[in-house]
Amino acid sequence: QLQASGGGLVQTGGSLRLSCAASERTFSRYTMGWFRQAPGKEREFVAAITTSDGNTLYANSVKGRFTISRDNSKNTVYLQMNSLKPEDTADYYCAAGFGRFWSRRFQDYGYWGQGTLVTVSS
Repeated sequence: QLQASGGGLVQTGGSLRLSCAASERTFSRYTMGWFRQAPGKEREFVAAITTSDGNTLYANSVKGRFTISRDNSKNTVYLQMNSLKPEDTADYYCAAGFGRFWSRRFQDYGYWGQGTLVTVSS
């Protein structure tokens, strides 16, 4: 089970940190991802972090502004979002897939949390 939190309303240029807590004891064996979906748009990959080695993957649209990290001792993955833009406005979802892999495809992640809404005002 995944529980995302940390969304809210922020002005352009501001920052937010999303958190996603997992109840799975073997959390460190899961690749974790963040996706987002804006109204009327398809779900979009944002970032992913592999298992215990913590290698990361980013969408080009967020590279250099967002940072994904994980704390396996707390079964939690984070998404630090800086220099936010209005086009970052969306519901953000955390996702998990067993094992170490590299993927931007939402189909490769078998477990999903509820969304947390991020709204960036201009």
